[in-house]
Amino acid sequence: MFYIGCHLSSSAGYLAMGRTATELGANTFQFFTRNPRGGSVKKFDPDDAAALVSYMKENNFGKIVAHAPYTLNPASAEQKTREFANMVFADDIDILEHIPDSLYNFHPGSHVGQGVEIGIKYILEMLNNNMRREMKTTILLETMAGKGSEIGATFEELKTIIDGCEYKEHLGVCLDTCHISDGGYDVGDGFDKTLEEFDRIIGLDRLFAVHLNDSKNPKGAHKDRHEKIGQGFIGLDNIERIINHPALKDLPFELETPNDNDGYAAEIKLLRSLRK
Repeated sequence: MFYIGCHLSSSAGYLAMGRTATELGANTFQFFTRNPRGGSVKKFDPDDAAALVSYMKENNFGKIVAHAPYTLNPASAEQKTREFANMVFADDIDILEHIPDSLYNFHPGSHVGQGVEIGIKYILEMLNNNMRREMKTTILLETMAGKGSEIGATFEELKTIIDGCEYKEHLGVCLDTCHISDGGYDVGDGFDKTLEEFDRIIGLDRLFAVHLNDSKNPKGAHKDRHEKIGQGFIGLDNIERIINHPALKDLPFELETPNDNDGYAAEIKLLRSLRK
């Protein structure tokens, strides 16, 4: 099964997102749990979440991805910022437990000059304080582009976080194609070697989702600027290779390209035509 989707607005509710995904030709989707540039959140409706769960079963959806707001930075030097991250993380997980087997993706954070070691220490404090052995949600660390003081631009940094987590059975990785390319990994002819390196360091069993994006910048730029599929430096041939790679092909692919819903529908149609 080819699980392909895109980023949808959660303002209309959970069931509405599922129906919109179907209209766009998708069978998975991603959404922000709250205001991506702030922290405000719409009041949670458990009946709406239950309706989405039923809809997904009826329409053969893959796992969906909830994305934490960009303002969540558990690696910050500011205690107030870390406290906000802990609050948002705990609240989001409580909500997602109503949608079993969902994936919660977050940017590991920026150490803002403290250094990677201290930043990872704070990230682990958030994870270990809020994750539970009995939880049904899988937490995903997103691969980053290495912009500024971002943590998670190397597989080794993600591995360090995983190793320090008390509940690592609920922890995985979301691979962003734009980010790893901007971070210096090969997503072209050397993509097999990139995945071999991922498997050696982290393990492909930890890979749960893919953010499928082209990049406005060449490999190693450390810029993090997404481009529409086939219009960037990654290119359509390499995107086709990625969606058909045997190590990835059963994962949910989520588009985060600079598009409206019509643009997403066109990209989903294109990608389905390239699926082998």
